[in-house]
Amino acid sequence: MKIMVTGGSGFIGTNLVASLIQAGHEVIIYDKQKSEKYPDLCVKGDVRDREKLVQAMQEVSAIFHLAAEHRDDLQVPSLYYEVNEKGAENVVYSAKYHNVKKLIFTSTAAVYGLNLGEKSEKTPVDPFNDYGKSKYNAEKIFNVWAKEDETRSLCIVRPTVIFGEKNRGNVYNLLKQLATGRFIMIGNGENRKSMGYVFNLTRFLETLIEMGPGKFMYNYADKPDISINELIEVAHEVLEKKQKNYFRIPYTLGIMGGYGYDILSKITGKKYSISAIRIKKFCSETILSAEKLKETGFSAPYALTDGLKRMIRREFLHDLTENDAL
Repeated sequence: MKIMVTGGSGFIGTNLVASLIQAGHEVIIYDKQKSEKYPDLCVKGDVRDREKLVQAMQEVSAIFHLAAEHRDDLQVPSLYYEVNEKGAENVVYSAKYHNVKKLIFTSTAAVYGLNLGEKSEKTPVDPFNDYGKSKYNAEKIFNVWAKEDETRSLCIVRPTVIFGEKNRGNVYNLLKQLATGRFIMIGNGENRKSMGYVFNLTRFLETLIEMGPGKFMYNYADKPDISINELIEVAHEVLEKKQKNYFRIPYTLGIMGGYGYDILSKITGKKYSISAIRIKKFCSETILSAEKLKETGFSAPYALTDGLKRMIRREFLHDLTENDAL
């Protein structure tokens, strides 16, 4: 099958492309950044550029739409809607133009909001930021596309936070602080987090190419969930750190500091690793149900803690013996 992966130069996209190639598919990457691993497969373009997207989608049989604006420190919130919502409109237009019948969209668990207990696919959406709102708007655009033709296949996946080798997101930043001894605990660390290892997620996404006509929705999280304190224990075990004492501050004081950095960022125009939204995310309990995922029969290649250990060994102990796509 000839498959387009928008956002295929990114962290999840690169691993997905590797998985699809291994399965024997022909892949086109459509991304505004050139792919480091697969430059020959890459068409450099923005999902906001409808004409170029239409041109790149020739002879494509299926689309994985991963391209998104997702940074949580954007100074211009309208970019979320320009890229995530308008980009979805352009993907739909291009799919109709070329009569593409199969589309897999990676949305986000952010559509559920924070601190609402365990969230299943039936949980009402309540996005708390522009990123979550724009991704949910994209979901609605794709649902309309699927409803227009009963021969079309739409799979929407709402992943929790995804980590893995070569990712430079919040999980990496936390592990780096632990590895360098610069970690400061905000809150009591008892809050649990649903998380997903990138090689597990991309293997699941790959299986969705076999889905028939209809609309399908899945949360994605590797189980069981892990608390911040348990995550720290795993990191200390792999890093062989004997000293487990670190500075702790209450959540109220931490969030006040986050707002302070937000104000400073607006004044200076600089981006800081500390912000109110990142502290809220760190201290919130975000639990995603994976019961519907389990019903598909999918079996993740790696346990959650094994994924964390693999990432820590590669990134901070420079152990390259275990390596998949990257």
